Amino acid sequence: MTPPPASPWGPLRRAVNGPVRIAFDEWTEPTARPATEPLLLATGLGANRFWVPDGLCRLLAAHGFTVVRYDQRDGGESTHLPPTEARNPIAALFAKRQTAYTAEDMADDAVAVLDELGWESAHLFGVSLGGAIVQRVALRHPERVRTLTTLGSVPGDVAGLGALPYLRLRTLAKFARLRFPDTREGAVAAGIEISRLLASPRRPFDAAATRRSVEANPDGGVHDQQAQSRQIGAQWHGPSIDRIARPLLVLHGEDDPLIKPRAATAIASRVPGARLVPLPRVGHEVPEPAWERVVTEIRELAAPHRPEGPPGAAGQTAPPSPGAVVHKG
Repeated sequence: MTPPPASPWGPLRRAVNGPVRIAFDEWTEPTARPATEPLLLATGLGANRFWVPDGLCRLLAAHGFTVVRYDQRDGGESTHLPPTEARNPIAALFAKRQTAYTAEDMADDAVAVLDELGWESAHLFGVSLGGAIVQRVALRHPERVRTLTTLGSVPGDVAGLGALPYLRLRTLAKFARLRFPDTREGAVAAGIEISRLLASPRRPFDAAATRRSVEANPDGGVHDQQAQSRQIGAQWHGPSIDRIARPLLVLHGEDDPLIKPRAATAIASRVPGARLVPLPRVGHEVPEPAWERVVTEIRELAAPHRPEGPPGAAGQTAPPSPGAVVHKG
């Protein structure tokens, strides 16, 4: 019998932020190019860290990044908090206040991981909700951020009803109607259906490959509406994103069925020097055909911001790639 392949990820580790323990791990598969640039990956709403494709992480490592991914609080193997009044993400958007925790707490979770790793600063890459979080880290802890990249995100300073102009309500309604049992089979069924909803309609949906991927990661978080309501209900009380002073790359799928591309335009137009890169034939996802482009863009952004210089030094910007739009702010 052939043994299963060894995981390219190191052992589970945990960082501590007050009463919350944040689960994370580090890519350990050796590559031909030495890893010199620390990069922290922040996941999306409800999704655990295993949703970040290994192939994407392998490419990042091959381009010289030390890659670490972590579970948001209320997701994966990180601490889950007690229920609040809002029982689903849509209700949480309309709620006037949430008491579980704040968006500042979630930003501090990322910094707790950096502390546990002994990283003074890092490049941050956030997908969906993770993209809002890395914006907030750059506002709250700018000295810890070298560069930041968002993918499929809303502006980090919106909260509650302020997010509605950027969301596709028809897709939200479809999510609200989904019901799955709290079992492994339910998590698999939820993962497949949600992957289908979030994929670009301009690419054939590979149901068999999706099933294999989801069966390897039956994440109940993707249909845990109470946990998601606590995450989405965590409101930001800090400054606006106009104050971000770190190099910012804004990636967004042109076919995103959940978050409108206008969200990416809003981020890029408000942050001085931000670079907007639309991704054709990409939905609210990170599909394999886009990996090379995503990694190349992040590599170009990081190139002028080596550890020997001050993190995110002003005046250092990567040359725009074909199709990129540079916003002067």
